[in-house]
Amino acid sequence: METIAKSPVMLYTEQTPNPEALKYVTNRLLYRGIADFKEKELAAEWSPMANSLMELPYVKSVYFNNNYVTITKEFNFEWADIMLKIKEFIKDYVEKDGVMVKEGFAEYAEKLTAENNAEQFSGEGGEIAKRVKDLIDTYVKPAVEMDGGNIEFKAFDNGVVHVTMQGSCSGCPSSTVTLKAGIEGMLKRMIPEVTEVVQEME
Repeated sequence: METIAKSPVMLYTEQTPNPEALKYVTNRLLYRGIADFKEKELAAEWSPMANSLMELPYVKSVYFNNNYVTITKEFNFEWADIMLKIKEFIKDYVEKDGVMVKEGFAEYAEKLTAENNAEQFSGEGGEIAKRVKDLIDTYVKPAVEMDGGNIEFKAFDNGVVHVTMQGSCSGCPSSTVTLKAGIEGMLKRMIPEVTEVVQEME
């Protein structure tokens, strides 16, 4: 039986606007879609790879998006000391076809989102909420993803848009600027009912 030689795993890092987060980009699909692991418990349940990474004392959170993984480090470590160790770990894990995220996680995440959004999209405010979500998904998400992060619409309440930031955007000093200057400005221009955009901490 012939074994088909796989192409070697290529891996490079990209800076993100968050000094505490680095994006590790591969030539493989790691996980189709988005999976964000900020808590060890969630990682232990759903992502063997994130769980293993979070065992390392310098890894704070792990965020998957298609062919890259964004690692946020603990404050008291320097990238110079840990960047290559993490790179080797990821490369080795991918080469061994380790499980990134377990089957069923997308459905689990979707169910949580649906529960959170159920009451959001009803009534008059619901129409505005839908428009806000569409704008964020169309215009903001792609730009934020380039930086190794993600933005999720959470709620619209009396003119205030609530969002959560994931990946490199979570806890990033410049995400507040992006949020206020960029996203809030655009939404106010396009949807007059919007008065403010605030970031919710997960």
